[in-house]
Amino acid sequence: MTTQSTESLPLSGKVFAVTGGARGIGAAVCSVLNARGAIAVAFDIDPAAAAGREAIACDVTDETSVKAAFAALHETHGRLDGVVSNAGIMVEKPLAETTMEDFDRVIAINLRGVFLTAKSALPYFRKGMPDAEKPRIVNVASELGHLGRPEYAAYCASKGGVITLTRALARELAPDILVNTLAPGPTDTDMLRAEKNYDSWVKDGEGIPLGRVATAEEVALAAAFLCGPDSRFMTGTIIDVNGGAAMY
Repeated sequence: MTTQSTESLPLSGKVFAVTGGARGIGAAVCSVLNARGAIAVAFDIDPAAAAGREAIACDVTDETSVKAAFAALHETHGRLDGVVSNAGIMVEKPLAETTMEDFDRVIAINLRGVFLTAKSALPYFRKGMPDAEKPRIVNVASELGHLGRPEYAAYCASKGGVITLTRALARELAPDILVNTLAPGPTDTDMLRAEKNYDSWVKDGEGIPLGRVATAEEVALAAAFLCGPDSRFMTGTIIDVNGGAAMY
């Protein structure tokens, strides 16, 4: 049995920042990128939760914190090839019970955080790279950015915003930087376990044609594709990793 050398891996030597990289989908993204030869650095409000992976403290709602995280990454590694904006929270409440504090916090993390991450990464991206080597921005939205759902007003608004922000950035930053979005369906993470519908989704795959929820690794594999050379002619794209729950 032969072992593939690190140099032959598709993302060998590349450096990526992954927001919310300590847990759930973000942690899975870091693992898959690492397995493909990249250095994936978790940017997280709680870097100690990164379980031995390289991590930097980062509050995605705070511009100073995000800029400092990128400066620290660049000081250590000397390059930046892409970012995966994954940090997010969910509030499940009826509209009448959703406070302005709830709404503002969801928008701040889920949408403002994506904006600040992209903006703060720009100075570190190389320009004029060959198509397969162009820097990547991968934003994590949700199928609910398409569909909407009762009791998820703030979350749906934030994820719909991520989708349209991706399209705007893809047009603005072309041709030097490729910007795409993942829109996962229900994924078996701590966030999903907090939702009212968790049992029906996990036990029965309710409303999902493939009959089950996604694993974090399955979403991470799609993120790694968008970070890699095979996505060289894709920008402004929304990839729906949802088992057929939302089809467009």
